[in-house]
Amino acid sequence: MPIITAQQLRDVLGVSDSLFSDAYLDQVIASAEQTILPMLTQYQSSVASYSITNGVISLTTIRPNYFVVGQDVVITGCGAVDDTYTVTDNRVAPYVFTVATNLADSITIPIIPAGFATLDGGSAEAIYSGVAPIESALLVVSVEIFQSVTAPGNMTANENFNPSPFVLGRSLQNRVISLLSPFLDVETICQ
Repeated sequence: MPIITAQQLRDVLGVSDSLFSDAYLDQVIASAEQTILPMLTQYQSSVASYSITNGVISLTTIRPNYFVVGQDVVITGCGAVDDTYTVTDNRVAPYVFTVATNLADSITIPIIPAGFATLDGGSAEAIYSGVAPIESALLVVSVEIFQSVTAPGNMTANENFNPSPFVLGRSLQNRVISLLSPFLDVETICQ
């Protein structure tokens, strides 16, 4: 479920639903969320590979994970093992945790691109829903994406109809970094 709604974006843009459907605006919002949410602290680790031995899935994460025994973890993007599991061991190694399964044994399966292990209820959407700075940042980025897609030549114009430079790119995140700074995950690229 998106943190901001199509109606909120529609109100900021001042466009009607007859011109831009909710589905179109939801796509813009999803793009903004895929730009912003991975930068935020959340209870998630990227899964690089997994193997199954004797009813135990050993999941290897890209960085140390902080899941503890008894927590429910949602595995996504890992194909056949996508499901919700309860952590059975977290002391295998800093990058490995295990869960029980009924699936057949398998060799180590690399996951490219990486899958995700997210604490049940600990996704960015669940954590940051209703947090005003995050909603504001998502609205700013959504507006920039919308304008870049709909403006002729991917350029916006000011009140004097002078074109301004292309707004998407590396500077897009920098435009909202002050809103996001208290929530950034400093163990990722946001360092």
